[in-house]
Amino acid sequence: MDSYFWRVRKSTATRFWINNVTMKEADLAIEHGASGCTQNPSYVWKILSGSEDKDFAMEKLRGILKTESDPEAVVVRLQRDLVARVAEKFLPLYKQTQGQMGYVSIQGSPINEDTKTIVETARFNCIAPNIMAKIPVTEHGLEAIRILVKEGIPINATECMAVKQVVDVCEAYVQSIEGIAHPAPLYFSLITGIYDEYLQKEVASKNIHVDQDALWQAGMSIAKKVHQLVAARKYPCGFIGGGARGLHHFTEMVGADACITINWEGAAKELIEMNPPVVNRFAAPTDFSVEEELLNNLEDHRKAYFINGITSSEYEEFGPVVLFRNNFVSAWEKAIEFIRSLR
Repeated sequence: MDSYFWRVRKSTATRFWINNVTMKEADLAIEHGASGCTQNPSYVWKILSGSEDKDFAMEKLRGILKTESDPEAVVVRLQRDLVARVAEKFLPLYKQTQGQMGYVSIQGSPINEDTKTIVETARFNCIAPNIMAKIPVTEHGLEAIRILVKEGIPINATECMAVKQVVDVCEAYVQSIEGIAHPAPLYFSLITGIYDEYLQKEVASKNIHVDQDALWQAGMSIAKKVHQLVAARKYPCGFIGGGARGLHHFTEMVGADACITINWEGAAKELIEMNPPVVNRFAAPTDFSVEEELLNNLEDHRKAYFINGITSSEYEEFGPVVLFRNNFVSAWEKAIEFIRSLR
């Protein structure tokens, strides 16, 4: 237990979560200190398109096809079966920590995200105590969260790119648990890596002049502000950092009271091999000159940074949210087309 993630877990409040895992990756991640797992709507396609778990998935798929004709419903059912298998891997940790660790989150269709569909899919998916419903923080998603919290379903509120999204979901949770003695937990996922990717693309496509060193810190500046705000307001919500696009999206978060989710290949495996020092980088505030550079030059950063920079009606079409969701839509549609091809 002297590898990198175990040392992070021992000396800081930061926790390592693994993202979109195969069964083998789940075992490796748990061995190296993972305390939770996130799966997203691209998971089914990842497994069907050539992972070592494809044979198991195909066997499950053939059984589902005998009773279900709608291709999207098939994807939803197959995803639940695959994620439930991963949740079994994390269930001992969930039991050992009395529900403090060991959660595995699952999200529904990225195409149909009205309140009714989100609620029904979350109820369908949460078949084990450590399965957490992953729900986008949009107007429809916020309404779904209010309903599901009252039903005692654990929530991973995802697609957060702006401070206001975090405030809205935390306030919704606080209001919804009123009168509930032992509410199920809610975590919000701040997708720092995708936020940075989006800004990089915007700067390049629109030829925006902004200091590259400041731009590199954009997502982390949002994460630090959110972390401080949640602590100051004493919101009883967990913090997940996600969408990593570089190793720094984990290492720069070390020290935060947060769970940081990364892929096994390209991130977790590399950090284990590198075995870098555990350094609390998150405690260092973002320099004022960096904030000034970002806020003066990037409209979308102003929307994300200021508490009243964006409204709930804008969340669904906010640029970084769209970029994040489109990745899932593409994989979801590929899974649907694959299933159609089998008929």
